Amino acid sequence: MTHSFLPIKPAGSTRWDVAALGEVMLRLDPGEGRVRNTRQFQVWEGGGEYNLARAARKCFDLSATVVTALPRNDVGWLVEDCICQGGVDTSHILWRDFDGIGRNNRVGLNFVERGFGPRPALGVSDRGHSAASALKPGEVDWESLFGDEGVRWFHTGGIFAALSETTTALTLEAIAAARQHGVVVSYDLNYRASLWASRGGSAAARALNRKIAPHVDVLFGAEGLGDAPSGGDPRAAIESAVADFPNLRVVATTCRTARTANKNDWSALLHADGAFHASRERPGLDILDRVGGGDAFASGVCWALMAGKKPGEAVEYGAAHGALAMSTPGDASMARLDEIERAIRDSDAGVIR
Repeated sequence: MTHSFLPIKPAGSTRWDVAALGEVMLRLDPGEGRVRNTRQFQVWEGGGEYNLARAARKCFDLSATVVTALPRNDVGWLVEDCICQGGVDTSHILWRDFDGIGRNNRVGLNFVERGFGPRPALGVSDRGHSAASALKPGEVDWESLFGDEGVRWFHTGGIFAALSETTTALTLEAIAAARQHGVVVSYDLNYRASLWASRGGSAAARALNRKIAPHVDVLFGAEGLGDAPSGGDPRAAIESAVADFPNLRVVATTCRTARTANKNDWSALLHADGAFHASRERPGLDILDRVGGGDAFASGVCWALMAGKKPGEAVEYGAAHGALAMSTPGDASMARLDEIERAIRDSDAGVIR
């Protein structure tokens, strides 16, 4: 579907509706317990960029593939098995030899507590020297992916770009290749202080984002391009981004106030074709697991735009999908399209019989 403000290749014209570039980690979840004293973990796969591709496939029935790297060992194969269960194609995974103890080319781990009441959610990353963080320009055949196979929408983000100097360079290479083939490019700013602690902090992240932004069509996240502090006015941040980067066709962000770890005020804002569109507000939204809510929002917006929905509809699909994703455990959405549309129509959470 082609919008006047965002040309998108028609459905069926490419092998893949969505392709994502990013690291896929194992999330280790202690459930209602704490990482520091649990004796068991539930295992999920997850990653900011991958989560969008998985939702595209499982929730919206789009074809999706992921570009990443994994070690050739049982932990890498576990991640592959999780990806397969998520319905995402694995043909673009780069497999690395394992050295026996994980000096390099390991699977990144993410220990995540959901939080409750006054105790916030907690994420502890153990992702150094991962196979994905060692990816570098020249290793991925972008001509084959974007040219021979074809892609309608390419998504990546600031988490993957922050992993190393080489992933920064690879992100730029991938975006350039996608644009050369007329693929819509989306980028999620997704700033993580822990990833930038040894690479110059927020100033370095902002410099990288401003280097990438001129080549992006759809931007997720309002802050991280200018000098506005975190927690500022999202409309002002979006207006600043659009003024600095007129190439941005769509800018969308979630708006969240955490009353407690499991009760948030939740809404979203989207700017497209010169106008703002706000989602319905959900004050005091009950949260089971907030991790992945922003990725679900982004996937909802992407699908809606690809389906020809208007910008005002797209922000509603994104906000409803994000709300539903945070009602279940794990990074990945467990929602279906009919559930999203029901959440858009009404707020009745009575038993479905």
